[in-house]
Amino acid sequence: MLSINHTQFHPPFFILLGIPGLETAHVWIAIPFCIVYLTSLVGNIAILFVIKTELSLHQPMFYFLAMLSLTDLGLSTSTVPKMLGIFWFNLQEISFGGCLAQMFFVHMFTGMETVLLVVMAYDRFVAICNPLQYTMILTNKTIGILVSVVIGRNLILVTPFVFLILRLPFCGHQLMPHTYCEHMGLARLACAPIKVNIIYGLTVISNIVVDLILITSSYMLILRAVFRLPSQDARLKALNTCGSHLCVMLCFYTPAFFSFMTHRFGKNIPRYIHILLANLYVVVPPTLNPIIYGVRTKQIRDQIVKIFIQKE
Repeated sequence: MLSINHTQFHPPFFILLGIPGLETAHVWIAIPFCIVYLTSLVGNIAILFVIKTELSLHQPMFYFLAMLSLTDLGLSTSTVPKMLGIFWFNLQEISFGGCLAQMFFVHMFTGMETVLLVVMAYDRFVAICNPLQYTMILTNKTIGILVSVVIGRNLILVTPFVFLILRLPFCGHQLMPHTYCEHMGLARLACAPIKVNIIYGLTVISNIVVDLILITSSYMLILRAVFRLPSQDARLKALNTCGSHLCVMLCFYTPAFFSFMTHRFGKNIPRYIHILLANLYVVVPPTLNPIIYGVRTKQIRDQIVKIFIQKE
């Protein structure tokens, strides 16, 4: 009797339906997602390899970039393989525990990325506005504290999602119109009030808004300092470095913004648009980040070129 009640309260598994309305195109949709995922793997692993092997890149800016690459690998790997399994092999079933784990890691890595972007903005602010004190401010101890904040804040914010889902009964509802498990998608399957889930979800989103405000403020101060530099070469170098960071932030926040807006307010928008935007949100930034840094950051670009020349 206990096992029956438990099964009714929490189903043993969920069925991820993929992209409703585009089932016949799943096989073809998977191809660009697979290419993008492989590009993300190669690009982020290349960034990590270059930073690890090149001693001249053992600097705070590149430590944070390495952490961004690890976060990108985590975010894409926690979603895309299952997504491809759904599209190509119809592997739609995911265990209840597996679904909770996927939800946790998706929100954890997403949150880590936003805080990392704040940390990277702070790093550029110190480097450009206080260059003589850069090494004194960003010591190994400070870097350790910042990394702890990146991980710790998101552990504190994301862990309650798991317990908020565990408290909900599902009454046998197992069909989820999505390619991966996320908090509100799971909560909406429940047969109980989810007001607490909605309020807490908005609270977490408000933290991301705060992150965006901090990033914007940092770059306004950075730009003000840049245009006060006496040398044009120094201005161009600073703008080039900041340009890489700004491109990465646009790649992350633009699909996230559209995904959030359509999810909350786009009631007349077809469901498959919601799902496609949510998918782009987890695959586009991890793919573009290493490309942007590889192309725009001279130190990384030179090291990658050197590796290929040595192989030839």
